[in-house]
Amino acid sequence: MNDEMLWLNTPPAEPDAQAAHAAEARQARLTKPPGALGRLEAIAIRLAALQGRERPRIEGVRIAVFAGDHGVAAQGVSAFPQAVTAEMIKNFARGGAAINVLARALDAELEVIDLGTAVDTGDPPGVIGQPLGPGTADFTREPAMSRHQLAGALAAGRHAAERARLDGASLFIGGEMGIGNTTAAAALGCALLGLSPAELAGPGTGLDAEGVARKAAVIEAGLARHREHLDDPLEALRRLGGFEIAALAGADLACAHMGLPVLVDGFIATAAALAAARLCPGAERWFLFSHASAEPGHRALLEALGAEPLLDLGMRLGEGSGAAVAIPLLRLACALHDEMVTFEEAGVSEKAP
Repeated sequence: MNDEMLWLNTPPAEPDAQAAHAAEARQARLTKPPGALGRLEAIAIRLAALQGRERPRIEGVRIAVFAGDHGVAAQGVSAFPQAVTAEMIKNFARGGAAINVLARALDAELEVIDLGTAVDTGDPPGVIGQPLGPGTADFTREPAMSRHQLAGALAAGRHAAERARLDGASLFIGGEMGIGNTTAAAALGCALLGLSPAELAGPGTGLDAEGVARKAAVIEAGLARHREHLDDPLEALRRLGGFEIAALAGADLACAHMGLPVLVDGFIATAAALAAARLCPGAERWFLFSHASAEPGHRALLEALGAEPLLDLGMRLGEGSGAAVAIPLLRLACALHDEMVTFEEAGVSEKAP
């Protein structure tokens, strides 16, 4: 590991067990039968531990969308042309994408970080430009990233998380955009979990069965080329990942270091979270998992992380959209935990012993 990445060795923060116990005791006193609010109770207690206070709140929400292109797109693994990455960055800048709508509706802060595209974006206003190259290399032929590019992508994620913390965010969401990135995420997941491409390759932006089979074959070719190096999660990320996937992992790690909860989006964001957890065991304690993606490989990644997603709506858009949709659920869990009165305050008889 070079000096640029020594920060990865920082241990994760410890959730506050005392705050969790206090929140659990409060739940037991609220005017409802024990467990009557189901997982909403567990969510409130978990957030209490992560925020270090008996009554957690979802106030400032920061959404950071990382964008970058993938050299492996040249292998025909996407139903859309690579130019769409740059076009979507412009759409984000104009406020027209799904994540823009969700951020506005949720009163969440949104930033877009351009890490390098095959087609020039023209530096649209409001987009943070941190180009690492015109996309990654084709991982069937060579490592997707140089070590310097990997360090830059991880640092871009770290800096986004640090900006969120400095601005007072109570929750971080990482989103992504990059044609070909379900292929990179599936390849990374295969490397980290020892699974076959057939188990993780899915339709992505809309491939048919023949296209999915071609994607699986491309992933297999990449795994074969880099097999000797894939026992190291950092090398697996460098050789098979993408700029935006590495940035997501960097943001996840920085959040775990600082004690800032992360609401993880779908398949690609979960692949990044898995890489982060392998690089820094214990980091996953700071991750909440928003939804089960329609991408078929997502469930295997969730199971590897012991994660139970909050929602299952058949979404597979990316951009952080699934995580954003789960925000009202978290806010309601906190509101119920905070605003319901106790049996004693209400003068209501408790359950008989």
